[in-house]
Amino acid sequence: MTHVVSESCIQCKYTDCVDVCPVDCFREGPNFLTIDPDECIDCAVCIPECPVNAIYAEEDLPADQQHMTQLNAELALLPGWKSITKRKAPLPSADEWKDKTGKLAELIR
Repeated sequence: MTHVVSESCIQCKYTDCVDVCPVDCFREGPNFLTIDPDECIDCAVCIPECPVNAIYAEEDLPADQQHMTQLNAELALLPGWKSITKRKAPLPSADEWKDKTGKLAELIR
């Protein structure tokens, strides 16, 4: 099992979670963070750090977010999605997007 970043992160990209990750399993895309399932050790320290509650243990992922498990794995392998290990500012429009749902169409690969 691994941890999964859900659609809630899209267009927000708060990076509080990367500061606490002991194995640097987060990858950064243009408007989303993903977790590399091959690197994640299931420590769960990232879950309470996310201000939009976007991170779940795979077994706790809501039914409407199940597709994000495979998507996290795919995105983690993309060449442009580099490891992120230090917190940085969220996207400028993060506060406008943080409470919206159904944001998958907004994902930039």
